[in-house]
Amino acid sequence: MVKLIHTLADHGDDVNCCAFSSSLLATCSLDKTIRLYSLSDFTELPHSPLKFHTYAVHCCCFSPSGHVLASCSTDGTTVLWNTHNGETLAVMEQPTGSPVRVCRFSPDSTCLVSGAADGTVVLWNAQTYKLYRCGSVKDGSLVACAFSPNGNLFVTGSSCGDLTVWDDKMRCLHSEKAHDLGITCCDFSSQPVADGEQGLQFFRLASCGQDCQIKIWVVSFTHILGFELKYKSTLNGHCAPVLACAFSHNGQMLVSGSVDKSVIVYDTNTENILHTLTQHTRYVTSCAFAPNTLLFATGSMDKTVNIWQFDLETPCQARSTEDQAKQFTEDWSEDDVSMWLCAQGLSDLVGIFKMNNIDGRELLNLTKESLADDLKIESLGLRSKVLRKIEELRTKVKTLSSGIPDEFLCPITREIMKDPVIASEQCTSWIFT
Repeated sequence: MVKLIHTLADHGDDVNCCAFSSSLLATCSLDKTIRLYSLSDFTELPHSPLKFHTYAVHCCCFSPSGHVLASCSTDGTTVLWNTHNGETLAVMEQPTGSPVRVCRFSPDSTCLVSGAADGTVVLWNAQTYKLYRCGSVKDGSLVACAFSPNGNLFVTGSSCGDLTVWDDKMRCLHSEKAHDLGITCCDFSSQPVADGEQGLQFFRLASCGQDCQIKIWVVSFTHILGFELKYKSTLNGHCAPVLACAFSHNGQMLVSGSVDKSVIVYDTNTENILHTLTQHTRYVTSCAFAPNTLLFATGSMDKTVNIWQFDLETPCQARSTEDQAKQFTEDWSEDDVSMWLCAQGLSDLVGIFKMNNIDGRELLNLTKESLADDLKIESLGLRSKVLRKIEELRTKVKTLSSGIPDEFLCPITREIMKDPVIASEQCTSWIFT
């Protein structure tokens, strides 16, 4: 269901963070550098590594557009980079000069938050690169930060274990002890979940810590209180401190990395463990999902970044057969088509398909003529592979829509098989009538 498809081993020291844009992967390390890779073939970009910081780089993140990358360091700075050419756009110094542990862009790219070891948190204007507001927590270092999907508030986590909620004016709205031994990471799911009883929408927030736990919180936005934060549940899959957690883009999965050297993938609906991955040889310090593909990355103190790929029909989709039938038809979005292409080993075509706004309905209607004439795919072999995969998809749509289990159908004619006979060699034969 999950396979390791690539390992990056270019850093000379512990990998502290990894982050995706729609086309790039960024990694940063104790070796003071940030590295950029293309998602099409995982080759390092010509202007990588990015060098400016004089001490360890703790965190890196892309702006929502992917055009800007932020990195922060023990040297007390947060640096903005142009991802196209690697040029430095701005160097923003923490007012107190304290080591900066975490940085995050707001969903609309207008703001950037940086959190430091002395507990200070700064809200920067990401367009002018000027300090907008500054605050601080009572105790501990700021080591985690996540914006709500609507950008109205953000949450910070401290080494003392406190989750603190701030609004976009840097007013402290709420604070509570979340993890007794300190928080290490937190992340919002970008997808809302409907509350059937009250008709409200809420978002999941995950936090993890030195207590070996991942806690799931529910954040709802109400007209009366503005917002409400409620504890929901605890995930106890790891046997050592959990250093990183991240939701998938569709909100169906949560991945975590731990001092126990393992990576665990959870189904967020059932909270069951889908996969436990043990390829890293030292602490897993970072994990991140790609936004539009079935990929995620994990970074480790073993100096490597592993890139993983899900099969198309992984349980993480958490869909029933009827939901699958629906998803395999015209309800597929352009992003779903991109995910499908990557799952089929056709990630090089993602850009072409997105440029031509190919959604599920258009995908099923593609022909060899449209691939050659409209999408300008010159390679005959590539066109043939795409057509074969689309035909497989059409067959699956037909099967799922009919509700007939696949094992009841002839693998060649796709007709219903009748009168099964058990052969003496304990093999199953089928007679067609």
